[in-house]
Amino acid sequence: MLADSAAGTNPNLHFAETVVDGLVNAGLRAVCLAPGSRSTPLALAVDAHPGIETFIHLDERSASFFALGMAQATDRPVALLSTSGTAAVEFHAAAVEAMMAGIPLLLLTADRPPELRDSGANQTIDQVKMYGDHVLWSVDAALPEGGQPDVAIRNLRTLAARAYAIADGLRRGPVHVNFPFRKPLEPPAPYRPDFGRSEGHEGLGEARHSSISRGILAPTEEQIEELAALVSVHERGLIVCGPWPGRAARGLVESVAELARRTGYPIFADPLSGLRYGQHTACAPVVASFENLTQHPAPFDRPEVVIRFGAVPTSKPLNDYLDRVAPTHQILVRSSGVWADDSHRVRRFFQVDEDAFCRALAGRVDRPISDWGKAVVAAGRRVSCRQIQFLQQHRFDACVIPEILESLPAGANLFAGNSLPIRHVDQFGGPMRKQVHVFGNRGASGIDGVVSSALGVAAADRSSPLLLLIGDVSFYHDLNGLLAISRFGLDNVTIVVLNNDGGGLFRRLPVADGLGQFERLFLTPHGLDFAPAAKMYGLDYVLAASGDRDSFARDLGAALQRSGPAIIELRTDGDRDERLRRELAATIQDSKENFS
Repeated sequence: MLADSAAGTNPNLHFAETVVDGLVNAGLRAVCLAPGSRSTPLALAVDAHPGIETFIHLDERSASFFALGMAQATDRPVALLSTSGTAAVEFHAAAVEAMMAGIPLLLLTADRPPELRDSGANQTIDQVKMYGDHVLWSVDAALPEGGQPDVAIRNLRTLAARAYAIADGLRRGPVHVNFPFRKPLEPPAPYRPDFGRSEGHEGLGEARHSSISRGILAPTEEQIEELAALVSVHERGLIVCGPWPGRAARGLVESVAELARRTGYPIFADPLSGLRYGQHTACAPVVASFENLTQHPAPFDRPEVVIRFGAVPTSKPLNDYLDRVAPTHQILVRSSGVWADDSHRVRRFFQVDEDAFCRALAGRVDRPISDWGKAVVAAGRRVSCRQIQFLQQHRFDACVIPEILESLPAGANLFAGNSLPIRHVDQFGGPMRKQVHVFGNRGASGIDGVVSSALGVAAADRSSPLLLLIGDVSFYHDLNGLLAISRFGLDNVTIVVLNNDGGGLFRRLPVADGLGQFERLFLTPHGLDFAPAAKMYGLDYVLAASGDRDSFARDLGAALQRSGPAIIELRTDGDRDERLRRELAATIQDSKENFS
């Protein structure tokens, strides 16, 4: 910075300000950090920069998953900042999720200088490439020292631009930059950075920074001709849309819907694809209810062509069905180039821009939906209707899904926790014209950090209500994430906790049948009451009556209408929930008219 600034006498501050300004120039707008000593130069620079919104957390794990949620909702990289040692390790789980789901994150970790590494110095661990293959790029930044040549400063600016661009590239994900700092870490008071100028006469303005941009991977004429010919001769086809991270799918919804209309291929839409809810469902053939639809031995004649987008779908029955029927032509389209077919049935992989692909192919094909396609859509609707009838006749945990979707206003955000919640949304949340944006952590599908990720979405979109549907064990895992509600003034949050007293998803597995150790080793009932947790964090709390449909609907409606965060705990009988879910499946499978 200027010769009379704090950075002029402290190379740590000079380096930190240069990197932070470079990240802002590249597009960074939000940083989540936790307090620490070794990260002081970066923390001061981040907090002082006018282009950054800073979210200060008390622990690194909550910060990391909060950033993950923000990155999903904003569709741009969010940075994390930690001090050295195990504080940086706490980012690892979120880095894994970001890598698997394609969520852009910047992991900025402060470190001890080289002479203190492997020396027994306190709070010093090996942080170089500490996240292994769970990041797209990892770099150990240069040690800040006085009298560095100009190329060293240019290297920092280039480093910032490259880190941001790689995180936000064709394949999105986390990038790790490790920053060693020597003491003194603190600037002489007062600290007055000037991000508009650098050392001496040179400025840190836009012209001083590296700029990295990219285009799209457009499909070739030959690729589109080949596929248009294939589609033209095969009317039995499906478009399968798995999870797309965050709001990235919004621009693709209309192009995929148009492709479905032009090809006559029904869309099998995962709730996290962005294609299940919205006005496009009025004229595009969107199908759900895979859990009960695809488990039937022959719900409809075997499809000949399957065009796939996004990650592997949430629904195991859908994935099993595609493996079982083994369509002759199964095509995967992903601009990231990341493989997404665990059954290895895909025969053609196109690493091209999805939107460009859909528009180009739709421009070559135009035919009405076939009788086969109509039969698929009709079967899906009949199964959905039968599910709704069953839910109206029986009260169990899945009943909250249509009630939640009906209660949420258009444009609302729904974050579905892992384990049972996302599977219930997938099975019982049928297509509708109302726009609801569904989020989840389905990269590695862990139950850690779910509360924090949902609150990151709420912080990124304060103008829309956020409803988090979460299981009791996941809620317990991330109770400390609730502190973000009061710290950041998140009044747009409603949390619905499905409390079946343990790991209810295990009831679906063979290990639940007749194993004497099932409850102790797998179900692990906890007997917790979450009312004290709500009181601890100053949140409104309602214990909903599990058998009273009208009561839950009233509680949910009141929570969504009031100004302020709330927790609704719904206690259910896990054994009964699973028994009724299986009874529903058996009823549908035994009803021949559902698939005639």
